[in-house]
Amino acid sequence: MPARLKILIVTDAWAPQVNGVVRTLEILAADLEALGHSVKMVTPQGRWTMGLPTYPEIRLALFAGHGLWREIRAFAPDAIHIATEGPLGLAARRLCIRHRIAFSTSFHTRFAEYAHARAPLLPEALVWRWLRWFHRPAMAVMVPTESLRRELAARGLRRLVLWSRGVDIERFRPIPGASLPYEKPIWLYVGRVAVEKNVAAFLALDLPGTKLVVGDGPARQALARQYRHAKFLGVLSGEALARVYAASTVFVFPSRTDTFGLVLLEALACGLTVAAYPVEGPRDVLEGAPVGVLDEDLRRACLGALALARAPAALTPREFARAHSWRACTLQFLRNAVAEPEAG
Repeated sequence: MPARLKILIVTDAWAPQVNGVVRTLEILAADLEALGHSVKMVTPQGRWTMGLPTYPEIRLALFAGHGLWREIRAFAPDAIHIATEGPLGLAARRLCIRHRIAFSTSFHTRFAEYAHARAPLLPEALVWRWLRWFHRPAMAVMVPTESLRRELAARGLRRLVLWSRGVDIERFRPIPGASLPYEKPIWLYVGRVAVEKNVAAFLALDLPGTKLVVGDGPARQALARQYRHAKFLGVLSGEALARVYAASTVFVFPSRTDTFGLVLLEALACGLTVAAYPVEGPRDVLEGAPVGVLDEDLRRACLGALALARAPAALTPREFARAHSWRACTLQFLRNAVAEPEAG
């Protein structure tokens, strides 16, 4: 692998969106540059955009292919990675195929389930057929977990390789004295406030103390009206987000559809135990470690995680999170993006 590479990353998900995909790509770009590589991000910023129907916070590029080939030629990348299946991803895919340029892709989101949740009449099988078509020409399709790799292989996707996720343990850390003006214990959710995240399952639980929701999305207003006892803090980032993590008691992850759940590692790095359903994502992140409780009864998981938080532990959440560095993930990405892996 050359010491210095030029890497072009195409993504429809970008700021001002706040989600795991955007954070992953932001950290990846910064870490690649820290290693001496040159990175060009192709995003909706600076392009004509429209809001995604039912989710206007997500901006989709219009005329996505306009000028894109000029950008690619001017940058002359050593590797092209198409991170999303949106208009920009489609335009980049088309150009790479036309000009016989190898490219990699990644599978960040359970697009079929999300699309079905927003448009119930759209068959999931049809979306999966389209996803197979989209990813088929890629020299590598990067997935965050081994269980997702097995599932996608069973669904007919090929050339699947692992690209895991990490956590910035300097930013996300226990903060002595961090506090919030709410009754304890404090149960925290961080993420998009949207139907596919199943936030209502958390807010409906009968739990002592206070429920906090950090994030925004199309379901926020309706949920805030329905669950007036919960505190909705909006979007937080950086030190403000780290302090809320550190001042909370248990992190609750109600999603059943996330492919990983980057916020799980952030919460663990801040010292929180985790409550979640026993599904892909939480299972892959926790790896059976005694730093959280997975249960089909989410209330029982929450109370179990609270007991863990209050008991001495041989392995603390913080110690567990230390084993997941972003640098290892970046090097994994580089191996996948530059050298064609074995088919499989």
